[in-house]
Amino acid sequence: MAEGTRGMKKLTDWMIILVIAGSCSLVLSTAVCRAQTDSPIQARQLGLIINASDDNSKALGDYYIKQRKIPAENVIYVRFPGNRTTLTRAQFAGIKAQVDKTTASHIQAYALAWTEPYRVECMSITSAFAFGFSDGYCSRGCKPTQQSAYFNSSSHRPWNHHHVRPTMMLAGATLTDAKQLIDRGVKADATYPPGTAYLLSTSDKARNTRAGFYPLVEQQFGQRFKIKQVKSDILSDKKDVLFYFTGLTAVKGLDSLGFLPGAIADHLTSNGGKLTHAKGQMSALRWLEAGATASYGAVVEPCNFPQKFPNPVIVIGHYLNGDSLIEAYWKSVAWPGQGVFIGEPLASPFRMF
Repeated sequence: MAEGTRGMKKLTDWMIILVIAGSCSLVLSTAVCRAQTDSPIQARQLGLIINASDDNSKALGDYYIKQRKIPAENVIYVRFPGNRTTLTRAQFAGIKAQVDKTTASHIQAYALAWTEPYRVECMSITSAFAFGFSDGYCSRGCKPTQQSAYFNSSSHRPWNHHHVRPTMMLAGATLTDAKQLIDRGVKADATYPPGTAYLLSTSDKARNTRAGFYPLVEQQFGQRFKIKQVKSDILSDKKDVLFYFTGLTAVKGLDSLGFLPGAIADHLTSNGGKLTHAKGQMSALRWLEAGATASYGAVVEPCNFPQKFPNPVIVIGHYLNGDSLIEAYWKSVAWPGQGVFIGEPLASPFRMF
């Protein structure tokens, strides 16, 4: 994370007016609010991409097909050497062309059945699949990147309405971990958990740029859901965690926490999206190992723009309004090109099935 103020933007520079009215939300910067006439993304709209050259990817994909009843026509097989963190844009282009050719028109989002690779040169692999590779979603130095057309959209059909297929990795340090992640996502459905959103304002000023949103979270949702604003670097001994947002290079106390099925948790830092071979900063995988069902992190230096990380107001709002996890999380990041989404995409704790 670049130190100082080069990457810092005042929240007033990013004017966000969030209006929650039933199931419709509006962000001033996009001025888009579509009537919701269909249901959130479900198994029949999710494409599952499996690396046929990787036995763990095949095993994980088979498990997900069974647990989520993914239709056979939604399963896409690709081949590339595993055990690498990064693909070149040329390598990715061949894979993406095959996926595009195979993807049916009704598919609205993707799940990737692997943990590596998680990056395509300067983009995360989830954003590369969502948008296609483009330098516009990258930055060299502390600069903005292209905004997602899906940001804070009320649409449940991102491909139809925005030509974007949000993507999430079924990631895990081991195959067992990834299967347990899937189980938590399935278990979360329609549970309406009485959990708590923990919003930590830390001593790390460079990484605490989302703290200005916390009062708005409580204002918008405090009467509907339990919100706790905490001024501390550490949260410990809480057993009702459904949301946990913080800003640190590494997060202590995770082994003392109890995450509810469907929980979303992440830390704003430079290298959280370096899922494996992380050095000096905590991998976002640690959140999943602790029991969260989704997390997010940067795969290359993003600087501390809050727009490059999940906005807690938006992700909590869409999740409580019944969006699936992949929808709520993806809608909350304005500039997601450098960040990787990991978790079980179809978890839907607040949707009636």
